[in-house]
Amino acid sequence: MSWKDRLPAARGKLLRDEPLAPYTWFRVGGPADALFLPEDEDDLAAFLAGLDPAVPVTPLGVGSNTLVRDGGVDGVVIRLAGRAFGKVEPRGECTIYAGAAALDAMVAREAGKAGIAGLEFYRGVPGSIGGAVMMNAGCYGSETKDVLVEAYAVTRAGQRATFSNAEMGFSYRKSAKAAEGGLIFTGALYRGTPDDPAAVEARMAEITARREQTQPIREKTGGSTFKNPEGHSSWKLVDAAGWRGKPYGGAMFSPLHANFLINTGEATAADLEGLGEAVRADVLAKTGVQLEWEIKRIGRPG
Repeated sequence: MSWKDRLPAARGKLLRDEPLAPYTWFRVGGPADALFLPEDEDDLAAFLAGLDPAVPVTPLGVGSNTLVRDGGVDGVVIRLAGRAFGKVEPRGECTIYAGAAALDAMVAREAGKAGIAGLEFYRGVPGSIGGAVMMNAGCYGSETKDVLVEAYAVTRAGQRATFSNAEMGFSYRKSAKAAEGGLIFTGALYRGTPDDPAAVEARMAEITARREQTQPIREKTGGSTFKNPEGHSSWKLVDAAGWRGKPYGGAMFSPLHANFLINTGEATAADLEGLGEAVRADVLAKTGVQLEWEIKRIGRPG
């Protein structure tokens, strides 16, 4: 009997051999051995507590910066969605709670409505709060670490845990705590500063306009492909190496922004990852600078 036949009972959706391409912005990738969409945090905790510890678990948010390889993903993929995980709630003293499934842009808007400044940058970050906490997401000079009070998670064993900002071990596009693995982040508490809602909204409008003018937000993309190496801008390195707008199978680095990898229509995950690796090798050979992936790549090659 396979482990897939011995999965714990759950109130949420439990799907076997579920294609993951529809769950990612790139719209590519193979199936999950099992995909679990928990009903709420209690359902998530009970499922993880009852799951064979040998079965791998992979969290997946809205798939905005995730590339699922063509061969699919081993074990159980857990995706938090729905009302239980998408709640956004101001809690006084310039604090606001956001569930892991809440879109970053929505959290920025709700903070603005509540007169909380400091989270405007989230208006320009694609993705959801779970991913933002895991990778210290940020843009335009601000990062998650600047506003996070604490993060909430369920461990692989099904236990609830709370981590302070300091315990998260944030650095550029990274959380040391998240990198340890074994955690499914379920929400976060933020603190900003008081400000007039109209002033906050005006700043967010500027961010939105800037993003629409400079990024291919209506393409099948994954946001920034590479982290910025110290002292360099990734897009400038990609551009200087001649890869802006150059086709590679069904993949391309956007003509609008050279650090945005896009699926031009019929790309495979292998096309997208292959292009990224070709660019990394070319930039290293021409400049001596090693580009590091910002997009998370998961699963088996096709």
